[in-house]
Parts: sequence; C-alpha cells; structure tokens
Amino acid sequence: MLPPLPTLARHALDRGHTPAETYALLARRTGEPLPAARAVCLALAIPLAETTIRLDECYGALLADPRPGTEADTGELLEALGVFDVPKDLTATELAVVDHFLTAIDALGGIRPGHQHGLARWFTTGNLAAAYLSLAAAHPRPTTGNPTQYWTTLVTAGELLTTTPTPDPRIKTALTHCRSQAATW
Repeated sequence: MLPPLPTLARHALDRGHTPAETYALLARRTGEPLPAARAVCLALAIPLAETTIRLDECYGALLADPRPGTEADTGELLEALGVFDVPKDLTATELAVVDHFLTAIDALGGIRPGHQHGLARWFTTGNLAAAYLSLAAAHPRPTTGNPTQYWTTLVTAGELLTTTPTPDPRIKTALTHCRSQAATW
C-alpha cells in the first residue's frame, strides 16, 4: 500500500523535485490530476482552504479532462499560475510596503495583466524586492496615470524596504531612480 499522496509529494520535494515535477510524478502515477495537485499544495504547507480555492480556479481548464502524457506541461502551468506559491506571513512593515505598492499600481493608470499577475505572486510569496524593482522599472501611463503619486509612493515604499533586515542591495539603486523621477514631477 502506498503512503498518502501528500507524504509522497513531500518526499519528492525533499529530494529536490520542483512542485511542477512533483505534480507530474504523482499525476502520472495515479492518473488523477486533482488529488495530485492537492497533495503538492498540502506538502508545501499551503492551507487546505487556500489550496481548494486555487485548484477550483483552474480545475476546468487544467485538471478536469487530463490527457495522458501532458502531466509535465500541466505541472509547469500550475506552477506558472502560482498554484504552488507558498504564502508568506508578512510583517507590519511588509504589509505597509504592499499598501504603498497598491497605491502605486493605481497611480500607474493601467497595468498589463502579466505584470499584475507577477506582482500578485510576489506579494503572496513575500518577494517584495522583486515587486519593487519591477514597479521602479515601469512608468505611469501619460494620459491616465498620476506620475507624482506613483514616484513619491515608490520612494516611501523603497525607504521602508531599506529598513528591513538584510535588504536587497538593488533596492537602493532603484530607490535612487524613484527619487530622481519624483523630483522631475
């Protein structure tokens, strides 16, 4: 008798398999994509309620009608969609940074769906340095954005990020850029 799927998933993850690879192994072995995906999420310690929401959102498109031989591709898609992203509990400072990011996003005057998806994933996983660098490289739309609010909000967010333990050194460079942009508006 096989151990429960989450135990098998944890074992594969502990051996260095990515979540996508782990999903593919389990889905090939069982022929049941939904339980395989659920097992990977649970092995990653993603709460069951959150796991259920994530899998419900992609069930019809990716898991309802599996085709043999597509398990690796499906695993990669699940990973790219953020299904296997492990949520991080954010500190009060990090939550304040995310609030500033949301204000900056509004001040952009529009955001590409792919950029928005990436930012949402970084917020979930707590990778706020990547989110900051991404926003610092963007520019508000000329007709619908609010450049003054955008750049000053990013300056405030960058200053908060530099106070965190071991800040990413690239933040200081991006903060300098944001200050320069804020000064021109």
